[in-house]
Amino acid sequence: MAFEAEPTIPVPASVRFPIELEQPSGFAPDDSATWPNVEGRLEYVEGRLLYLPPCSLAQAAVSLSAVATIAGWLEEHPEFFGGTLEAGMKLGDDTRGADAAVWRRATLGPIAGNVARVPPILAVEVEGRDEREPELRAKAEWYLSHRTEVVWIVLWTTREVVVVRPEGESRHGTEDRLPQHPSLPGLEPKVERFFRQLE
Repeated sequence: MAFEAEPTIPVPASVRFPIELEQPSGFAPDDSATWPNVEGRLEYVEGRLLYLPPCSLAQAAVSLSAVATIAGWLEEHPEFFGGTLEAGMKLGDDTRGADAAVWRRATLGPIAGNVARVPPILAVEVEGRDEREPELRAKAEWYLSHRTEVVWIVLWTTREVVVVRPEGESRHGTEDRLPQHPSLPGLEPKVERFFRQLE
């Protein structure tokens, strides 16, 4: 059963997101049907239900380009499964969403209506109004702490992608290709593909 959205109130322009929401009666972090129905994005982190507003046009365009890049690769690699639209995953006690993610299909089990319960190989996070590089680096560390193998942090303001892995990181500009990860054969896109809609 989905919950109706609560009435909203204006907030000062100086407010910092994410904002913690009160958890509705019957809320279960691993059951998406119990999450509040809001215009924006939600995550459950360290026992807190957190809200971020809808993304900007730039973030939406870059996210779409990242998804298109991965989707093209997935067509040639059916042994993998990809997700987008705040691809939900419950890792440890937290439930969070990625702008895009790739799993080994065999690790997911049946594809159903709830969130993934295994870490993705790849998580993609795109810079937004309320999630800049420092916030996305912290989220990348969360992914890695839950055995995600590689995170792409896509920064549209500088036209760069930061690739974060347990053994280190690298930064790539529009003239570069992203390095291929051993678990994702052939996935080494040109960085400029992420930003074409912004030109």
